[in-house]
Amino acid sequence: RHRAMRNWGVLGGAAAALAAGIYVLWGPITGRKRRRRGLVPGLLNLGNTCFMNSLLQGLSSCPSFIRWLEEFTAQYRTEQEKSREHQYLSVTLLQLLRALSCQEVTEDDVLDASCLLEVLRMNRWQISSFEEQDAHELFHVLTSSLEDERERQPRVTHLFDVHSLEQPEITQKQISCRTRGSLPPVSNHWKSQHPFHGRLTSNMVCKHCEHQSPVRFDTFDSLSLSIPAAVWGRPMTLDHCLHHFISSESVKDVVCDNCTKIQAEGILNGQSIENQRTTFVKQLKLGKLPQCLCIHLQRLSWSNQGTPLKRHEHVQFNEFLVMDIYKYRVPGPKSSQEQLSRKNSEETTPGTKDGRAGKPSDAEQPAGTKPLFMNGASSSSSFLMSPGTFPLAAFPECRAPLYLYRLMAVVVHHGDMHSGHFVTFRRAPGARSSQWLWISDESVRRASLHEVLAASAYLLFYERVHGRAQPQS
Repeated sequence: RHRAMRNWGVLGGAAAALAAGIYVLWGPITGRKRRRRGLVPGLLNLGNTCFMNSLLQGLSSCPSFIRWLEEFTAQYRTEQEKSREHQYLSVTLLQLLRALSCQEVTEDDVLDASCLLEVLRMNRWQISSFEEQDAHELFHVLTSSLEDERERQPRVTHLFDVHSLEQPEITQKQISCRTRGSLPPVSNHWKSQHPFHGRLTSNMVCKHCEHQSPVRFDTFDSLSLSIPAAVWGRPMTLDHCLHHFISSESVKDVVCDNCTKIQAEGILNGQSIENQRTTFVKQLKLGKLPQCLCIHLQRLSWSNQGTPLKRHEHVQFNEFLVMDIYKYRVPGPKSSQEQLSRKNSEETTPGTKDGRAGKPSDAEQPAGTKPLFMNGASSSSSFLMSPGTFPLAAFPECRAPLYLYRLMAVVVHHGDMHSGHFVTFRRAPGARSSQWLWISDESVRRASLHEVLAASAYLLFYERVHGRAQPQS
């Protein structure tokens, strides 16, 4: 018996030695798992990091954002900066997104994104990988940190930057620069905003004298839309949420300088004039639409007892999104082409009544005309759902949308307000790719467009498709 036990011990030791040798030579079996063709790498869950993994998969499906990171990080490719590349958020984020979009040479099935948490902690963001976080909040952290990194770049013009020193009225005869060899490249990437950067306009008009206050501009990196109360029997669409976002609201007890001035002109000199307070009508519009559009659907609500609740209703959205009717236009004389474009845009605006989503009334819609289409309306989305095709051919030339966006990724949250899990539907890499993928941390599989459009979206990532010629403003 003792001899048999000794033989089994020898065999066990040999097997252990063989396993150790295989591990040293070829690495762990799980780490050597190859990725299937047509799929993208998954991301390792480091505890409760599905919020980060889902957001990274969504960002990696936006080619314009990756191109911007490539241009922005070009300033760090000098010999002096190479040793500090790991300290920059833009460099770390670019490496991850390139790998997730199959632009980096990697055959690994699962990647580790812990380097992003480390560089965020270096930027004084305390993000725990063991606590549940929100993907939309992390999106704001990334964009604000990238803006901070951009602001830290030097803003002093380099003396060798001849192009920036030359003014249009200065000719080559008035200024010349003789150097030996070519001029060193000078980076001015601190001027460029990231593709998610947009601007909102706030318009205030007095209801009494119709005086318009100066338009205010505010920046945004995502549109956070509340979901209005649904009307029974009518599906909730993305257009309803967008229209509810820009719908006008009354602001009471606001000082009107114009009403005060009119009041003062009718009173004799020497008498004190009180500021006239009236009601203003406030409306939001989109002053500058970004190249990449992130839409956040607010699914947080509160019960009568003050407890947080999650709204689970489905908001219909399409593969293509038209934003022309939400764009701010400077008041003034309009050409016949612009008037026609505005008329067509107004026909597509869904109405709201008492905070509830509704369809445009017959009075709002001219007789004998049909809406261009409504974002999220299933009745007119047959050509919008054609995989891999752009819908520009469906529009007459005069009615082709100027601000047309294509869906690139959808982030979905499963669960309630206290616990849950984030997953991502994203477009497979490729400029004209019509293949969709479903990703949950390490798991990656193919998905259909029908499955994507049926998802209960939390974040929507769109990228602009240039249909008509862009205005030069």
